Amino acid sequence: MTLPQFFEALMLLCFAASWPFSIAKALRTKVVAGKSPMFMGIIEVGYLAGILYKLTGTPDFVLALYVLNLLIVGTDLFLYFRYRDNKPA
Repeated sequence: MTLPQFFEALMLLCFAASWPFSIAKALRTKVVAGKSPMFMGIIEVGYLAGILYKLTGTPDFVLALYVLNLLIVGTDLFLYFRYRDNKPA
């Protein structure tokens, strides 16, 4: 593993660690007030760009982290549309 790969993987692991808290809150409360689907969509595009970069360059293990993050944010985005009409108590 090169130093750039290490830092890229660390960045993606940190991002992957933060999203489950948002997902857990949405599942627990069934309220998504304050979430921005535009923000999550932009994040998804960024992860897709990272995946395409890896696929068109030299794929390595970091590709799996991009896919993991894409799926996690995609889950949060799905929950946004599932619960968007629910109002906070």
